[in-house]
This record gives sequence, structure tokens and C-alpha cells, in this order.
Amino acid sequence: MRYVAPVALAMLVSTASHAATVEHFAPEGVPASVTTAPPFSSAVMAGDTLYISGTTDHDPATGKPALDATAGAKIVLDNIKKTVEKAGLTMDDLVWVQIFASDLKNFAAFNAVYRTYFKGPMPARAFIGAGSLLGGAHYEVMGIAVKPK
Repeated sequence: MRYVAPVALAMLVSTASHAATVEHFAPEGVPASVTTAPPFSSAVMAGDTLYISGTTDHDPATGKPALDATAGAKIVLDNIKKTVEKAGLTMDDLVWVQIFASDLKNFAAFNAVYRTYFKGPMPARAFIGAGSLLGGAHYEVMGIAVKPK
């Protein structure tokens, strides 16, 4: 098992982003109740690596969180899928995913939906109990995808 110290990881990310072409993707579907001018990019492509900002399970049509955890998992993963596809990648290009959950009891519900979004090997990931999330969301998901050579 390899361990990369946080400082070394930050230097690696910093070096990679300065040595490569960088493209920023503007957020879509952020509920107006959260902000009207989000102070972030939904994703940043640095070279062949896509860094995906956290996205929640707010329904794009209503701006409200999903009614239940299973519907929330589908909404948040659809958001991630749209983001990776906008960058010309697929869900199978994800190498790392971090899931923040308002309730750890939703682990099985999330996993049942999550499995359906991948054809190949699963990315590395973490599922973290976070307590309350922005706007009453069930989940916030972020990740990293790498363009295949």
C-alpha cells in the first residue's frame, strides 16, 4: 500500500496543473436557493485529469433535494455523469470518488444505484458520514477522472 503525504499530493496536483492545459467547466443546475453566482467550477480539466467539484442530489427541475436516498443517488450520479461526459470522458474514467452522506444508513441504497453506472473496474472511493449537507441533500459527491491514453 502506498501513502502519499498531503503536502506531496498538493505539490503533485499543483505541478500537473501548471504544466498542462487547464479548462474550467461552469456549474449547471445549481439551485438558486444555494447561490446565484457559484464561486467554483463544476470541474477543472488539467491535462488529462478531470477534478470534479462536489455536487448534491438536488433535483435540477425543482432545486430541492430528492425525496428519498435511492432517488438522491440517481440524481447525484447523473450529475457526475453529465460532468465527465461534458469533458469527453465516461464514468469508467473515474479513478477516485468521495461520497458524503447525511446518513450512513443510506450506504446500501447508494451502492445499489452506484454499481449501475460502471462497466469496468470500480474507482477507489470513500463513503463518509457528514451529518447535514447543503440544502438538505442526502449526498454530495466529488471525484477525479483521468483521460485514457
